[in-house]
Amino acid sequence: MRKLRFALFGNIYQAKKSALVKKLLGCLESHQAEVYIDRPFYDYLTTQIQLNVDPTGIIDGNRFQADFAISMGGDGTFLQTATRVGDQQIPIVGINMGRMGFLADVSGDEIDSTIDCIYNGEYRLEERTVLEVIFQEQGATLNSELSTQNSKSGTYPYALNEVAVLKRDNSSMISIRVDINGEYLTTYQADGLIINTPTGSTGYALSVGGSIMAPDAGTLGITPVAAHSLNVRPITVCDHSEVKLSVSSRSHNFLVSIDGRSETCSEDTSLTIRRAPYNISVLKRPNSSFFRTLREKLMWGNDIRIEN
Repeated sequence: MRKLRFALFGNIYQAKKSALVKKLLGCLESHQAEVYIDRPFYDYLTTQIQLNVDPTGIIDGNRFQADFAISMGGDGTFLQTATRVGDQQIPIVGINMGRMGFLADVSGDEIDSTIDCIYNGEYRLEERTVLEVIFQEQGATLNSELSTQNSKSGTYPYALNEVAVLKRDNSSMISIRVDINGEYLTTYQADGLIINTPTGSTGYALSVGGSIMAPDAGTLGITPVAAHSLNVRPITVCDHSEVKLSVSSRSHNFLVSIDGRSETCSEDTSLTIRRAPYNISVLKRPNSSFFRTLREKLMWGNDIRIEN
């Protein structure tokens, strides 16, 4: 039987959690797994926290071979791992070394049992929608075959959580015209606008009043940030919709944040946001439940008046 290959990515800011790394590596070694560690994480483990690590290989670059990718950190680390996995269809396991852990939902105490589930085939894969962002300068031709470097500065244009358009200065709002499948929706006067997937509905969008969506909802959320009107509310559309954003501002530029990776754009740049041609596979254990996670981690529906 072929040995399973694991690609390991991790947070490089939490030395106090090194015991969890040791635990995972020991568990994988007991299964005689092949372990490949991302170069920055390997350097961090060996130089910063001085762990004795002997991986099968080191990952340099974005193309690698693995049966599973493991993210060690919080949800931010999981998003970075998803960026590295890209369209390679490698399932991601999120081990939580942060706080909330919606994506990285495996606790330190569950590492051994989770690896056992993988070897026993006792897991399921959730396919998560990814967004693609196309940047188009005024007068340019929209190219539907743009590569993964289709932004002006080379920013990776795919998002598992959300794409946010935000004002760049501290004083004035921006105007964001929204067209869906070529039909005008409205022009938001706001500090920003978030286009999110169901995965991202429990992140930034939720904090500004967006709706929570089940992972398999097949929808996208459009949520204004500090709208300057009481007549606009978040709206949900089909995830096969193509959303075009045109922005104007006093400073003549704005920020685009793609899963937290930000760049500045001039107001003569429009954005087309659509479903990417691939999904991200997230590994889930047999007893995991999105709705239970809502109750336990967001205290969803809890009423302290009736707890006692």
